[in-house]
This record gives sequence, structure tokens and C-alpha cells, in this order.
Amino acid sequence: MSLSSPQGGFLHGNDKQGTYPDSYYAATANPHAPLPSLEGDQTCDVCVIGGGYAGLSSALHLARKGYKVILLEAHRVGWGASGRNGGQVCTGQRLDQDVLEKMVGTEKARMLWDISVDGIQMVRDLIADHHIDCDLKSGTLHADHKPHYAEESRAYVEKLNRDYGYEHIRYVDKAEVEEMVGSRAYYGGMVDMFAAHLHPLNYALGLSEAARAAGATLFENSEVLSIEKGATVTIKCAKGEVRASHLILACNGYIENLVPKVAARVMPMNNYILATEPLDESLAKELIRDDFGVADSKFVINYYRLSADRRLLFGGGETYSFKFPEDIKSFVRKPMLEIYPQLKDVRIDYGWGGTLGITVNRMPYFAKLDKNILNASGFSGHGVAIATIAGKILADTIDGQASRFDAMDHVPTYPFPGGRHLRHALLVMAMLYYKTRDKIGTPARP
Repeated sequence: MSLSSPQGGFLHGNDKQGTYPDSYYAATANPHAPLPSLEGDQTCDVCVIGGGYAGLSSALHLARKGYKVILLEAHRVGWGASGRNGGQVCTGQRLDQDVLEKMVGTEKARMLWDISVDGIQMVRDLIADHHIDCDLKSGTLHADHKPHYAEESRAYVEKLNRDYGYEHIRYVDKAEVEEMVGSRAYYGGMVDMFAAHLHPLNYALGLSEAARAAGATLFENSEVLSIEKGATVTIKCAKGEVRASHLILACNGYIENLVPKVAARVMPMNNYILATEPLDESLAKELIRDDFGVADSKFVINYYRLSADRRLLFGGGETYSFKFPEDIKSFVRKPMLEIYPQLKDVRIDYGWGGTLGITVNRMPYFAKLDKNILNASGFSGHGVAIATIAGKILADTIDGQASRFDAMDHVPTYPFPGGRHLRHALLVMAMLYYKTRDKIGTPARP
């Protein structure tokens, strides 16, 4: 069976081939020489498609186990969401534990929680073990933009403390959250000191270097055009092909039509970030007193933090067509000023967009697509830790240890309604509804 992908779309619609976007992250990236493109025929034990966190982590952990690994990246390693995101390393899955308990039962929900916590520890360990210079800082704040959300946060902290033995998290009231973020937009929240934030592109580049040091072979500018299933999988690019005993798909929002079953469940969505000019120390401390990463409770989330040189990195706004807005800086400046009107005269130095993969229920899509083909994608904006540990889970599964893969695979992930032609229109309608909920409030957190 042959699967193919057309040119264009999200993979090529907004960026030059093999070029990182004009982002703060690219401007401050650690030195990294380009890697070669695939030319000619290659064979390996495992081929990995995708050079983001999940793919790089898969390659690293498989190479450590002694497998011959080839990774194919259509642009540059860390080029996609892994090198453009908000850099927040968050605890938990994308859904709260009480939701997961109802969805999969208490025992499996506990496994999902443990996976998330282990994912953060893995990020920390990889950074330490491989001396990755990526500005890692501890602490995140979840800020609630409605009073009843704050009450839910208080109850959720108590649940995590009591039922999960997680003592790193505490509730903060309205007065304290105002002091912490220098804004009157919030009514309370949760501080998590085990969670963290980092420079996402430099983290990805560090994983790339670690994978290559472990023995994996990485090819850039090597877009996969088709996949032929079989006892040996054949992966074809423009100037060569790879024959592999196993295949890992780690494409996230860029899968498009390469594998229709995955594309039906993982929809691309664009998100945007700006970086201000460097701020003086007093203003930076006024905005984020404790240098935490901040994300709020809106369905279309605002997320922000300070860079190593005291810029405010602010993410906000989403679009669903493949083209980015013409003026990204202005597009993101609007939600930033809703939180921080005091920044109206601050210069914006960078504005960039990226494509992530979302699922219907916002949980990752883990699937065994064939006896020797595995997929992990759809991290839904929650991927730094989860995508990193997903790579190890995929490696362990190929190595015969599938319990954690099975736990993730057990979470139901359904196709988006409407099929290929209508699903984007239906999603836009749904997002308009949720934006209205953000403004008027609802009896329960989305």
C-alpha cells in the first residue's frame, strides 16, 4: 500500500524551504550547522519522520538501545512547533485528571499523570546530561480569568495534593496573582514549581546533537513523499529512499495527507507569538514578578514569559487556514495589551507563527497503524514534556515494552467531524463559540 502527500499546505505555505522563521528563538539559537539531505538508498532498523521533540527523542532513545536509526526532516530539525512554541514545560496531560478519570478510569488516569510528571523529569535530565544551553527556569503559573475558574483551581490543587501526592503545586488568590503578573485580569490560579520554561529551539537543537552523538543519522531538507507499507517499510523522498523494519511518524501538525488516518484525527492550527524589545529590570519584574511561565484559562490561551534578556514573549491568537496573518506583531499585540495596557509604547521586535497539531479532545494521538508503524502526534499545544517522553515511549514499544504506549493509545481519539473538506469550517464555528464563552463566562472551565 502506498501513501502520498501533496506539495504545499502547512508544510510550505508560510516559510522558505529549510529556513527557520524570523523569530526571537532563531535569532538567539545556539550554533548549529546544517545537516545533509537524503540522497540515494539507505536501510535501517527504524526510520523516524519528523525532527521535532517526539522524533528527536525517539531517535535518541532508540540509538541508545543499539538500533540503527534514520530520521528524516522536511526542513530543519526543530523547524516546526518544537522550535517556535511558548517554551512552557507543563505538568499533566492537556485534560485535567478528573476529566481523564471519567474518560479512562482512575488506574489509567494515574498512569497518564505519571507519564506527564516523568516527562518533565526527562526534559530536566536530558538538559543536564547533555549540557543543553536552553535557559531552563523553574515555575509556571496558571491564571484564571473568571472567578468560578479560580474556585475550580483551588479544588484541583487540593485533589492533586491529596489523590496524587503532588506537592509542587499550590493555589494563589486574586491578590497574590495580581502581584505576580502585574495585571488585574485574573481572579486566582495555580503555581507549579516542578513545571518549567525554556528556549524551545535550543532545546530541540540539543536533542538533535544528543541523538547524533548516540549514533542516529539525521537528514534535513528531506521531505517524505510516500510510504509503502510491508514487512519492510519503504519511505521515499525526492532524491532517495529508506527501507526500514519499523517506522515512527512524528509529524504532528504537518502530516497533511501523507497518512490519511492520522490526518483525520490531527488537525493543523496556527498560533502566534511576539517578542518585545528588552525591558528594564523593574518593568520586567512588574510584569512577571517571579520569572515564571504564565498561561491563562481562556480556551484560546494567552501564554507568556520573560526571555533570558528580559523580553516579554507573549503568545496569543489562533487561525485555521494555512496562511499566517500579514502583520503577526499587530495580531498578537492586541491580546497582549488586554493583559498589559502599560506596554502600549513598548517596541515589538519579533512576531512569528507556527503550526501545531490538535485533536478533538486535545489528547495526543498514539496509534499502531500497522504491525511495524507507530504514530504519536496531536500534542495540542502541550507538547514540550509530553512529546519528549512520547519519543521514549515509542522507542520502548519497538523494543518490546508497550505498557505506556498502550495507556496513551487507550485514550479515545476520534476523527474530526465533517471530513477533509468541512472540518476546518466546523472548527472555526466551534472556536467562535468558545471565544464567546471566554468573554461571558460559563459554569465550568472549558
